[in-house]
Amino acid sequence: MATRKRSHPALPSTTQERAPENLGLHIRELRSERRWSLSELSSRSGIAASTLSKVENDTLSLTYDRLLMVARGFGMSLSEFLAPRGDAGTSSQGIARISWARFGSGERVVTGAYKYDYLCGNLRQKRMIPLVAEVRARTLEEFGPLLRHEGEEFVFVLEGRVEVNTEFYAPEVLEKGEGVYIDSRQGHAYLNASDGVSIILSVNSETPKDNMITD
Repeated sequence: MATRKRSHPALPSTTQERAPENLGLHIRELRSERRWSLSELSSRSGIAASTLSKVENDTLSLTYDRLLMVARGFGMSLSEFLAPRGDAGTSSQGIARISWARFGSGERVVTGAYKYDYLCGNLRQKRMIPLVAEVRARTLEEFGPLLRHEGEEFVFVLEGRVEVNTEFYAPEVLEKGEGVYIDSRQGHAYLNASDGVSIILSVNSETPKDNMITD
């Protein structure tokens, strides 16, 4: 029997290939359902209305920490925010829940520093946010401000080499097959330290909805 060859999971090429099909449209629809203006969402999320307008018009995307801010502005967890619209089939908290991360699956979000694939999006309430990301930025200047958000995260290098920069520790380079566990509240950035492509698996703890501030 022939053995099927499997290459490294390819990242989708555009932001429109995964659910939510279009991040800007997704935000606009949620805002429209609530009859909120951009100013209202800005007030609730802490993100400037001009930035939200650019996202809705597909001229700007959002980093992980800002996606969290938008989700909480809507009173949602990030997993609920990223879940396909109308999909409630695997939303319960029962012990029988399961979600497969199939080849090429995930909700795609592209930023200047990363290409994110958020996995297992059909589970609307999760304690962890698993994602695969291509690390694009090679310098802190290119990366921009360090990311900070609630929770903890584990990062594991699947391909290439990744330089881990944090607010309180000297930079360290992770080789393929190595990882790090950090408190995400400290500023952090992952940089591509290889000559080619670097890809990481990241698992982030989700903030329980009961701990969110929505007003």
